[in-house]
Amino acid sequence: MKRTSKRISTRGLAFPVLAFMLCLSMASTAWGGDGIPKAAWKRALGLPLENPGVTRAAGDIDDGYWQGVPVGGFGAGTFSRSYRGDFARWHIKAGVHKYEPVYANQFAMFQQSEGDAHGTSQALMNGHPSNGELSSWQWDYPVGAGDYYGLFPKAWFDYKWDKFPAHVTLEQFSPVLPNNYRESSYPVAVYRWHAENPTNKTVVVSVLLSWTNMSGWFRTYTRDFKGAPNQGNHNEYVSEKVGDAGTMKGIVFDRNRAGTAPNDWDGQFAIAAMESPGVEVTYQTTYQASGDGKAVWSAFSKDGRLANDGKSWVSDKEKLAGAIALRFTLKPGETKVVPMVVSWDFPLIQFGEGRKWDRRYTDFYGTSGQNAWKIARDGLLHAAEWSDEIDKWQAPYITDESKPLWYRGMLFNELYALTDGGTFWGRQSGSDAKAAPTFALLECFDYAYYGTLDVRFYASLPLLKFWPDIDKQVLREFADTVPKEWPEQGLWVWKTQQVGEPITHKRKKIGAVPHDLGVPEGDPFVAVNEPGWQDTNDWKDLNSKFVLMVYRDYVLTGRKDTAFLRETWPAVKAAIEYLRQFDHGGGVPENSGYPDQTYDDWVVRGVSAYSGGLWLAALRAGEETARVVGDTKTTAEYHALFLKGQKTYISQLWNGEYFRYDTSSESKDDIQADQLAGQWYANLTGLGEIVPHTMQVSAAKKIFDVNVMKFGHGEMGAANGMTADGAILTNAEAKEVWVGTTLGYAGLLMQEGMNDEAWKTTRGLYHVIYEDKGYWFRTPEAWDITGNFRAGMYMRPTAIWALEMTSPTAK
Repeated sequence: MKRTSKRISTRGLAFPVLAFMLCLSMASTAWGGDGIPKAAWKRALGLPLENPGVTRAAGDIDDGYWQGVPVGGFGAGTFSRSYRGDFARWHIKAGVHKYEPVYANQFAMFQQSEGDAHGTSQALMNGHPSNGELSSWQWDYPVGAGDYYGLFPKAWFDYKWDKFPAHVTLEQFSPVLPNNYRESSYPVAVYRWHAENPTNKTVVVSVLLSWTNMSGWFRTYTRDFKGAPNQGNHNEYVSEKVGDAGTMKGIVFDRNRAGTAPNDWDGQFAIAAMESPGVEVTYQTTYQASGDGKAVWSAFSKDGRLANDGKSWVSDKEKLAGAIALRFTLKPGETKVVPMVVSWDFPLIQFGEGRKWDRRYTDFYGTSGQNAWKIARDGLLHAAEWSDEIDKWQAPYITDESKPLWYRGMLFNELYALTDGGTFWGRQSGSDAKAAPTFALLECFDYAYYGTLDVRFYASLPLLKFWPDIDKQVLREFADTVPKEWPEQGLWVWKTQQVGEPITHKRKKIGAVPHDLGVPEGDPFVAVNEPGWQDTNDWKDLNSKFVLMVYRDYVLTGRKDTAFLRETWPAVKAAIEYLRQFDHGGGVPENSGYPDQTYDDWVVRGVSAYSGGLWLAALRAGEETARVVGDTKTTAEYHALFLKGQKTYISQLWNGEYFRYDTSSESKDDIQADQLAGQWYANLTGLGEIVPHTMQVSAAKKIFDVNVMKFGHGEMGAANGMTADGAILTNAEAKEVWVGTTLGYAGLLMQEGMNDEAWKTTRGLYHVIYEDKGYWFRTPEAWDITGNFRAGMYMRPTAIWALEMTSPTAK
């Protein structure tokens, strides 16, 4: 669709227009020196990190520490601007990670004091293009001339350079809001410029936003933009009067399309700002992003204005970009807050085997892929409102001075994975629009499984707390798979490596809860249970975790949704019955001599602390669920089985200090940090003691003394496994710290009132992620004693909310 500058109807915009005007008129009261929360993670702009962590796994993603808070809603696609100022990380195509700085995607600033002959113009990046692009621009903003702050979903770039007389801070966010199932899906990034003039002279300030036409770039599964097509791309200038708010001006980036039905890679970007009294918006519709950039910089560097050049053409493979500049004047002591937005509209997802899905936000904007301007308009009009709503959500947590300041920031910053971790939210194209959309977190981009159940057992806590309808829907989808079979055979990679010849397994058995809901390169949510590494049909933790999560969602949403329990009860009961085939008489399913649980490279044999404890907790959850749904026979049966299994579990594993890893493997006497996972969930859901309280406390203290304090001087988290005398194990996973499981253990410590130990354990994770190794906004699953990592951008670390969702056990 060709964009024009004709006036567009804005009926129904009275409230957002009022909010926009209040943002401009009340800036002095909305922003102050302490406007950035103290809990936000802080780092000097562009400051390099000495001795950063690196991946230990060949082929795993390792883009380094130039990262930042992402923008984009649930399932909308995301990207991020690093703390040195480059837009580098791109998660637009579903399940695909790309990392490559796009240099024409950039902010720049112009400032000039009254009476000065010339102003200062500067691209706001601590560095410059590595390929010679945009050579006319003034690059290399000074390292340390200001600070970066992150508190997801917000970030701030606080610019403090002696050549800029006005103090300008950029606030960045997307409207990811609790209990919000609409705006939280939006593909929009809001950039609010907070400007203050502390001098005694009038200062002209102009901020520029340049953007590349990337409309066809998200077509491949590669991790960069090599071969990205530009043919047929074109930019259009758009101007729209928006009630009393002013005139919205910007650029829409689109491409020629064959036919009306969008492809997976078809869509738009848009950049926009609002011109109003005292705020001028100028534009450069098109320029060559691979050129010297003079079409932008020659004009902007003179007085902060662009040439208002509306010329547009269709690309013949050349890379196109466009820019807008937002210019205003500050009197001495005056402050202003003015927003810009970047929006995008890539409505269609087509997974590897061809099935098409519509993203969740299309319920509100349609599926044409031509609505980036409409999305941008909503972003401008609601910017102040959304910002305030985020602040209100965070305030009770980040101002709670009973908890460490570093933790209060980490609590929100680890939530980045809920949007940026390859998250999917949508429904099949052409399906019933009234049906609940499908949602799934991606385990990580290296292990690209949707909804990985053994991991979401930890990771889904904040999803349940703030978006409970989504979490329940995910568990309904898992429940639907339990009675189904996928008979096709796949290679069992681990077993094949052990025996030296191909060993296959059935994809999914009836009664087995699947490991995952599929992979992006397959047919996810239709063809489930993809892993080839292990045969997860016989894993001993998946079914128990499913049962516990169903009961958890019932309890922690007020014990009112009995319909949810009744709907999932057949699957819960089938999951418990399925595991009973592995009970060899003691009332506890026994592990089968291979890594048949979430520690999928650590052999378990016989009765085990981890899987056995989860089983006992699941029996109690099943018993209570049966009681709620009125199944008295099963209530009694599960209670009796629990008592039998508890006796076996304690007699075979308790050694007087802790529960041994298992009964029969090489690790049988080792200390597993996650041995009390079942008790953690039992405490969380009010199920009572899985094992006697004295044993819980003793084991928790032993884990702290050995797995925490004897690993990395107590400054790295809890090692998965240690020998009884404190030696590090040799197994690849036992010798690692897993962030998410450590946080589950820390949650248990908080339940027990062992707060000092909980903070010490969690502080070790913070130290590695945010101080020592540079894993901010790409938190890995694991690291070893060197601090080097495996599987970055992992789902499980959102389990930090375990420390908020547990209250001390009544003694």
